[in-house]
Amino acid sequence: MCPFPQITRYFATALTCLWTGLYLGLCAGGAIADGDHAPIGDAIQDVPLFDAHMHYKEPAWASYPVASVIELMDRSGVAMALVSSTPDEGTIMLWDHAPGRIVPELRPYHGDATSQNWAKIPDMQRYLEDRLNRYPHQGIGEFHIHRLDFQDEDLFRAVIGLAKARDIYLHVHSGTRPIRWLYSLDPEVKIIWAHAGLGEPAAAVYDLMADYPALLADTSLREFAIMTGDTLNPNWEKILYDFQDRLMIGSDTYINNQWEDYGRIMAHNRRWLAQLPRAVAEKIAYRNAERAFGLTISMDQIGTR
Repeated sequence: MCPFPQITRYFATALTCLWTGLYLGLCAGGAIADGDHAPIGDAIQDVPLFDAHMHYKEPAWASYPVASVIELMDRSGVAMALVSSTPDEGTIMLWDHAPGRIVPELRPYHGDATSQNWAKIPDMQRYLEDRLNRYPHQGIGEFHIHRLDFQDEDLFRAVIGLAKARDIYLHVHSGTRPIRWLYSLDPEVKIIWAHAGLGEPAAAVYDLMADYPALLADTSLREFAIMTGDTLNPNWEKILYDFQDRLMIGSDTYINNQWEDYGRIMAHNRRWLAQLPRAVAEKIAYRNAERAFGLTISMDQIGTR
């Protein structure tokens, strides 16, 4: 028999209260967490989108005049778009028409300069510098690095210098190795990884994003891999949650068929965004772009120029 029954009862009561409190707290916390993590669902339709990978290439100019491009954006709830074009005149045409909706970036491709040879074109640095001085581009790209050639280092150092001097991004279409190489040239370079690597498996995307905490990525052309059927692909779901502050959506209107499918592409982006909590969905839909480019993005921009 315990010689101190009152003390025993006291500790038993205290322990019961402690466990009850913890249980209720965990339950309450779980309820809050469940609420915080509830998918945004149909409410995603009221969220503005930022298209972080749009092109307005010369073959589209006749079929899709500038006013029609803005109308396509309006119908899909796309408030603003990051645009690069072959040649750059396409981007400037769109920006002139709707400066409140277009964030221009400078693509190197023009004349004989293509995705295959642009780094070998004489006076490429001078071309880029001239265009950057004339127009308010917020990035250099989207450009391709199909095959890493260390003989191009001088040009890439110059391109990085142009971007850093203006505090703008490089928008790079490549695998993981060129991204690592660019960071080796300058760890402070600002990069948007086009298509989140496109051909790279989800595991490689995760590893690169984890290794470079400042790296941004757009998910254009990935929208049908991110969501399989009616659910998020588990590998991509982990990427979306773990790097929610560094992802943006995109359309990649690189051919006219993409313009024809623009509404479907953006609708599918909304489908997978709808599976995410509001806070995460809004970041990827537009808030990350607001932070990256110093913008204010809202549905109020729809129907404006």
